[in-house]
Amino acid sequence: MTDPLQERGGTPAIAAERLNFLPAHNSEYLEPAYWEKRFQQEDEYEWFKGFAEFRHLVLPHLLKEDRILIIGCGNSLMAMDLWREGYRDITSVDLSQAVISRMASRAAAKGMGGMKWLVADMLNLQAFQSGAFDAVIEKGTMDVLFVDNDSPWDPSPEVRDRVSRMLDEVHRVLKRDGVFLSITFAQPHFRRPLLLAERFTWSMEVETFGEGFHYFVYVLRKGARKASDKPMHFVRGQHEGAEIDAAGNPLMEESMMHEHMDDADYLLRIDS
Repeated sequence: MTDPLQERGGTPAIAAERLNFLPAHNSEYLEPAYWEKRFQQEDEYEWFKGFAEFRHLVLPHLLKEDRILIIGCGNSLMAMDLWREGYRDITSVDLSQAVISRMASRAAAKGMGGMKWLVADMLNLQAFQSGAFDAVIEKGTMDVLFVDNDSPWDPSPEVRDRVSRMLDEVHRVLKRDGVFLSITFAQPHFRRPLLLAERFTWSMEVETFGEGFHYFVYVLRKGARKASDKPMHFVRGQHEGAEIDAAGNPLMEESMMHEHMDDADYLLRIDS
């Protein structure tokens, strides 16, 4: 696989600098201290692809007057990209004070008035009332919650709890017909059991983008659940419950397998 940083136009020097931010173990991605230290040094970084690559899949679901919440915003430029598209009511949250301060200053310096940058935990969005937003967007944020998981086919209770708390909060802060846009590398058979839990009222559609390695945009519209949006359950055993081809083989990309998550920086590795 081509080095992902060079493929996106980064020089070998930039690639080497980025490697300085890799944790010793991927479980460190769950530690706020890791992100605080990283964001004190790193100016910007886009997980997966930049906004231009999935713009056509996101904008049709947003109105210019929408109240938009971006969770786990990090130092991505997505909020600023949306501002350039004419969206003005944008709130970005992250656990890191360092990145919130830096991004707020950066937006102000560019004259992007009205954008809000807040320190907040996506697992507990107590700063916001129920129904406060028309749209919630995340890119790579939910994927971080899986980094210490041994198998995508049967997530640990700890992983399920983290993801469920995040989804509960997203569902709560959305207005009754709001939309949740989740941008990820995770294929549908790994996400459906969590996204389509019975307590949620949203429908689910899936779009793909990227060449070679595909990324996914999950479009979840609150209050629009259909009969086809059936709840699913995780099953034990590798490949059980997966979508299969005509030969009965699971449909998945090799790089989607999570068994070796701690062998390399998985978010960096698939960023191509």
